[in-house]
Amino acid sequence: MFSLITLGIASVVTVVGHVKSRKFVGRRLRFTSIVEKPGISVAAGVVAAVAAAPVVAILPLVGVGTAMLFGAGVGTGVALGAKDAKDPLPDEDL
Repeated sequence: MFSLITLGIASVVTVVGHVKSRKFVGRRLRFTSIVEKPGISVAAGVVAAVAAAPVVAILPLVGVGTAMLFGAGVGTGVALGAKDAKDPLPDEDL
């Protein structure tokens, strides 16, 4: 029972981290040169995982894997957000 709840929490945190970081990078960092750097997604993912580690250490149902999945979600969100910033979708509002 608890493993199913833990899996659900980890999945939601990963998807939310991905979606929020993709929207932030695609909209807010569009006109900066930081999105052009090739390793920015890896750096953002590592920073997010390290920042989430103390939070998951005090929560009873989640562990280090959740922090790592959150970092992976943020990293992929930043990578796709940088791609969106370079080539915006035609239906996007500016």
